[in-house]
Amino acid sequence: MPATSQSYPSRRRRTYGLLAVAAGLATAGALVAALPAGAQDTEHAKPLPSRYQDVQLLSFNDLHGNLEPPAGSSGRVTEVHEDGTTKTIDAGGVEYLATHLRQAREGNKYSITAAGGDMVGASPLISGLFHDEPTIEALNKLELDVTSVGNHEFDEGAKELARLQNGGCHPTDGCYTDEGFAGADFPYLAANVLDEKSGKPILKPYWVWKKKDVKIGFIGVTLEDTPGVVSAEGVKGLKFKDEVETINKYAKVLQRQGVRSIVALIHEGGLPASTSYNYNCDSPGAGDGVSGPIVDIAKNITPSVDALVTGHTHAAYACTINDPSGKPRTVTSAASFGRLYTDTTLTYDRFTGDIARTAVKSANHVVTRTVAKAPDMTELISKWNTLAAPIGNRAIGYISADIPNSGTESPMGDLIADAQLAYGKQLDPETDLALMNPGGVRAGLTYAAKGTEGDGVVTYAEGFTVQPFSNTVNLQDFTGAQLIQVLKEQVSGSNAASPKILQPSSGLTYTLDLTKTGADRVVTDSIKLNGAAIDPAATYRVATNSFLAGGGDGITTLGQGTNDLVGTDDLAALEQYLTANSSAASPIAPPAANRITIVQ
Repeated sequence: MPATSQSYPSRRRRTYGLLAVAAGLATAGALVAALPAGAQDTEHAKPLPSRYQDVQLLSFNDLHGNLEPPAGSSGRVTEVHEDGTTKTIDAGGVEYLATHLRQAREGNKYSITAAGGDMVGASPLISGLFHDEPTIEALNKLELDVTSVGNHEFDEGAKELARLQNGGCHPTDGCYTDEGFAGADFPYLAANVLDEKSGKPILKPYWVWKKKDVKIGFIGVTLEDTPGVVSAEGVKGLKFKDEVETINKYAKVLQRQGVRSIVALIHEGGLPASTSYNYNCDSPGAGDGVSGPIVDIAKNITPSVDALVTGHTHAAYACTINDPSGKPRTVTSAASFGRLYTDTTLTYDRFTGDIARTAVKSANHVVTRTVAKAPDMTELISKWNTLAAPIGNRAIGYISADIPNSGTESPMGDLIADAQLAYGKQLDPETDLALMNPGGVRAGLTYAAKGTEGDGVVTYAEGFTVQPFSNTVNLQDFTGAQLIQVLKEQVSGSNAASPKILQPSSGLTYTLDLTKTGADRVVTDSIKLNGAAIDPAATYRVATNSFLAGGGDGITTLGQGTNDLVGTDDLAALEQYLTANSSAASPIAPPAANRITIVQ
């Protein structure tokens, strides 16, 4: 049980000393040159600083509370070699991330660590069970300087985000430890997230890093479509503005304050042509190997912004994309779950106060597990695991092999849909099918034991990692015509460029023709339920989670159902299904993931 809420002492925040910038460095240099011969060689003379100062920018994104090394494919990255062969590397875990970042900072007196959002939300049990307080503590120990908000920072609403920033015990669950919760030592930036009533950003829009005479401004935004990928309750009372418009606005604000070097932290991203973390997305030309929303964003952000740290797509890239003036600009993303970090060199020009962009260098590096673990992170993980163990170690089912969450239709997605269909039939025997959003399937289940539970055992903690959102399972009635429209909305409208393929329960089958475009990619005549064609005039009872039932993921027709019935949370439905359909002697097998026939 959480400890009783109590007051706690104010924490010390890391600060950067301010040093007045010497006016007219060029003039100062001229004065020194004009001194009599030998005057510069006195014992009291100090060397002038170099015109150029390299500043190290370390960055990562989409940590999602993965304090422990992620399991299965979520904890690996692919490396491509010059001969075209690839190698898979185990990666991630804050014990290792801390060591890598600390080693990277060695010898770099001018070093900043920034993040591109989704530090919390959709987190494993060790963090999610405690409303992500453990992750904020870990980020403080990592000496994170600044981050943008991401869409998942709004999973529990703006008030909870403000608590993560400012500290204080949870309003319902109280304090989990005697020390209380101190909040983040770093600023969350939310330039394009406005309070509907006041019209002002709910958190700081920008922040300036200063060390001696070097200063760099950071502007943080999340994707404008955050309301489309977060539950309605999480974004209630908020407005999300255009990313480009907002960044350009605050770039001017910073410039008026004398800040010429600017980095944008953007929780929106791209999709490189290769999944290898070290793929050269500038081959043959700038940004030629990357697509997705970040490309248009990067092409329209004012040239006064010198680099973009991005996220959201969980992809890895370190590219250049031309700015509106046609000059290349660095755009980076470090995959997800703490598997990579990006090391970017920003060359600061003391004469202009700007970044010499032609000298910018950037590369992603693997957070390998071959380095020593950071003892302070090991201690942090142990503390929170001890608190979570009574809940997390409970067995809820048994599997015969890995159940991955990869692919257009994933075995894990199908299993969740089957669980929701079974639960829906308990609520209402007339339930016909279930649909699960792919973004809600946060991980697969691995056969190999993570702890002492034994191979094939599914613990509550593992189930929580798969479904951490606490959505409810909802039942709604739809006509057959609406159901067909739902499937078409997966690949059309706002989902045309990046389809969101719903995971179907057993019995629902259809063909997805990816050689076509838009809604035509769903072959209408192929849609069948238990072998029978969908009747446009008939009524079908559909189970979804509450996110989809509100029209989430751009599938607006799912928000138009009737005869609503709200059930238990989705993880409980999965637990019930695993418990009822598996045992140590008869574990459940991975679904074949053959309900959608894909034509490419």
